[in-house]
Amino acid sequence: MRPLPGAEPDLDRRWVLRVPPDPHVRFDTNDYSLDPNLVGRRVEVRVSQREIIGVALNTGELACRHERVFAKNRTVTALEHARALRERRGAPAVDELIVEQRPLSVYDQLIA
Repeated sequence: MRPLPGAEPDLDRRWVLRVPPDPHVRFDTNDYSLDPNLVGRRVEVRVSQREIIGVALNTGELACRHERVFAKNRTVTALEHARALRERRGAPAVDELIVEQRPLSVYDQLIA
């Protein structure tokens, strides 16, 4: 038998994609968030046994770094990605939501 090679072979899966408007990449039934500031740009995604890393091709910016999840049908979102996406969409923060509260007498009049 021959001796093993000095360096281990690269077993990571890699592919290139354009970041969609809903900035997530799907791998093995799970969705992992990408940086929403990179929407429309090409990103190389690399999946190893431990993590998922995305890097913008033209600038080398980090698009994502997530620990790989082996459970099924999960959505993994980094906190900074969620905040950036909320700012881009102009959605108010949870603290800023105003909910109208009607007096209960309005409902009493509807029933009577």
